[in-house]
Amino acid sequence: MGTHIRTVMITGAAGNLGRCVARAFHASGANLVLVDLRRESLAAAFGAADERRLFAPADLLDQEQASGVARAAIERFGRIDVLCNLAGSFHMGEAVHETADRNWEFLFDINGRTLLHAVRAVVPRMVEGGGGKIVNVGAFAAQKGLARMGAYCAAKSAVIRLTEAMAAELREKHINVNCVLPTILDTPENRTAMPDDDPARWVAPEDLASVIFFLASDGARAIHGAALPVTALS
Repeated sequence: MGTHIRTVMITGAAGNLGRCVARAFHASGANLVLVDLRRESLAAAFGAADERRLFAPADLLDQEQASGVARAAIERFGRIDVLCNLAGSFHMGEAVHETADRNWEFLFDINGRTLLHAVRAVVPRMVEGGGGKIVNVGAFAAQKGLARMGAYCAAKSAVIRLTEAMAAELREKHINVNCVLPTILDTPENRTAMPDDDPARWVAPEDLASVIFFLASDGARAIHGAALPVTALS
């Protein structure tokens, strides 16, 4: 990628993981395109936008809004070098035979369709620019089906398969596509939701951000289509 200042687009930027990933890339000197549903969320997470941080509020379930983010990034910074697809969500579901359409659609939309819309918008720009890095967020649980998590496991498994397919399609274009498979993240929301669990066994968002940062680095240029488990220290 040479010595130019990299431009990094982060979806789900206002979330716990998004803030950590943004901090890691900001500390490296990168320009940031910070995407989340509402500008207020971005402002609460990052303060004011500045010359190196472009706030890009968008509903990634709308392809035109996703494409608009890519256009704004190119207009502001000239290129997109890294795409981190962090937008996603988890909730426990019903048994598969009891799964409601709304739950199935929600989990596939938030975890899969947002990724599809983002890569449709960004990959052509990366190809024009001569290469890039894409890091998606799957889930450790996506490696096999679990009771009452069928829709979630299936949606995150789709992220892994899309990652592998994209890696095969884009490696000759000098674009690396990989994904991370974290276990439970240590967030305030998860501590509240699971008060009887031991957060020391969970993954710190900063630790997952470090892995994402590595996969987006030149040090990972020989890695294509990996689905990398990221689990707690203990």
